[in-house]
Amino acid sequence: MGTPILQFGTSRFLQAHADLFIGEALERGEALGRITVVQTTGAPERAGRLAALAAPGGYPVIVRGRKDGRAIDCEQQVTSVARALSAANDWDAVRQVFREEAEVVLSNTGDTGYAAGPDDLAGAVPASFPGKLLALLHDRFSANRRGLTLLPCELVSRNGDVLKRLILDLQADRYPESDFRSWLCGSVIWGNTLVDRIVSEPLEPAGAIAEPYAFWAIENQPGLTAPCSHPAILLVDDLTPHEKLKLHILNLGHTVLADIWMTENRPAEETVRAILGDAGVRQRLLAIYSEEVVPGFADRGFGREAEAYVAATLERFDNPFLEHRLSDIASHHAEKRVRRIGDFMAWTPGVPMPMLTAIAGAVPVKSG
Repeated sequence: MGTPILQFGTSRFLQAHADLFIGEALERGEALGRITVVQTTGAPERAGRLAALAAPGGYPVIVRGRKDGRAIDCEQQVTSVARALSAANDWDAVRQVFREEAEVVLSNTGDTGYAAGPDDLAGAVPASFPGKLLALLHDRFSANRRGLTLLPCELVSRNGDVLKRLILDLQADRYPESDFRSWLCGSVIWGNTLVDRIVSEPLEPAGAIAEPYAFWAIENQPGLTAPCSHPAILLVDDLTPHEKLKLHILNLGHTVLADIWMTENRPAEETVRAILGDAGVRQRLLAIYSEEVVPGFADRGFGREAEAYVAATLERFDNPFLEHRLSDIASHHAEKRVRRIGDFMAWTPGVPMPMLTAIAGAVPVKSG
């Protein structure tokens, strides 16, 4: 049973994003094949998830929210996962799949997934994801196998470039052969990707609840292999416009609302949907979008795209099934304010932005 897609990570995001897309594409005959999922952390409480991911009947994904003005509440079964392995317990099997079957490798390993500490090589299996990936790539190279496509899905800008640099740094220390380095640079495709879907809740033992909106942009390059064809997957020449739309509309909107929540000392458990039920708050956000954000994008040649993305974003914010707490969004607010608002203003210096300037210049603190 060959699985040309190998996935590192069992996150609910991947379950309701890439794995769901691949399952839908398989039904149309438009996917490379099925998936082997690898649990990277060794967390014992996730053992039940592994078995459920590869169950013959699949696992459920519930899609709830609004799209194009319609309420959506439906359930789908995802049957794209053929095999689920633990890196800690099934390392030899992981090596075999990576060496003999994989054509595309996906990953979603969390906020610290790219960290490789000094104890990385303390056990029989490297502790970090980069350490595991490097060992597997060396194993494949040593077996004289052809290259493959890596499509990291971590929320890191230029994630493929970042992962490549990390692997090459580790390679210079752990496997310093020049031929191996040449193979990593010439035969392995390091794809940059952008993923966008809110997956709000896990289901046990496997599955998730997700919003209808879903997007996966993959920056195209010679030799890149996509895992499937799907309406939510877009091969693009440049990720930058898509990164900017997400960061400076969706994420910027979240930070604007968090700033209002903090400065006005609003209810501790207030959600995005609830705060937008306040007509005054909604009007302030709409004014920022229409008078500052969209004109900023228009100044860079993306006005029409920004208008469409704002409309989709407001539908996502109004999702009646999503309880997105502003207290969560407000974490690391100062850093987010710089990246989401300050960087946008710097990117569009020719457009006056008094409302965003007022937010960017304040440092609110949530009392109590």
